[in-house]
Amino acid sequence: MTDPIRLSKRLIELVGCSRREADLFIEGGWVTVDGEVIDEPQFKVEGQKVELDKDAKATAPEPVTILLNVPAGIDTDSAMQLISAETLSEEHRYGKRPLRGHFLRLSTSADLQANASGLLVFTQDWKILRKLTADSAKIEQEYVVEVEGDMVAHGLNRLTHGLTHKGKELPAVKASWQNENRLRFAMKNPQPGIIAQLCQAVGLKVISVRRIRIGGVSIGKVPVGQWRYMSGKEKF
Repeated sequence: MTDPIRLSKRLIELVGCSRREADLFIEGGWVTVDGEVIDEPQFKVEGQKVELDKDAKATAPEPVTILLNVPAGIDTDSAMQLISAETLSEEHRYGKRPLRGHFLRLSTSADLQANASGLLVFTQDWKILRKLTADSAKIEQEYVVEVEGDMVAHGLNRLTHGLTHKGKELPAVKASWQNENRLRFAMKNPQPGIIAQLCQAVGLKVISVRRIRIGGVSIGKVPVGQWRYMSGKEKF
């Protein structure tokens, strides 16, 4: 019997790499233990079969951006707790393999409206975080809003040209009916509570709000409480 040792140490013994290279190989998902990918250098092994992928690269993993379909009524910290390998959308379990490092050092921007559900972005990429922050006034967001009540005459026209409600000027937005009780709103940098105010101004009461798109990135077919990776082809 041999004493358990760190996976990184076993890998060094096997391939003659440096400690730093061993850590990068493992954190990059290139190492298997008895056929299972293990991405923790400190993982303890004994007599298991440790293998390094023939295409392995000793480079830091690329930063990822995670698109979470967040339930209504939870804060950002609680939303982040939903992100794990187990909550990756079944339809998106191909291509990129979830690694432990993908769930570290995540930042978010573009907060949701109060009590809204839908698309929330978590990213490790400083360029994307800067884009969402610095260009927030230029990036269009799209919401689906379930409402009840009877819209005032010419309500859609009023929404798309701007209106005043309770002495406050409200911005012009793109608005259209999705069905008989759901409106689509598209607007740039929506201020907190603005959707509820817009609906009230045309005689409607908000039942629920769901964000489905930020810029050119939509949440797609991701169930509530689950997430997918943003692809390299998508742009905010």
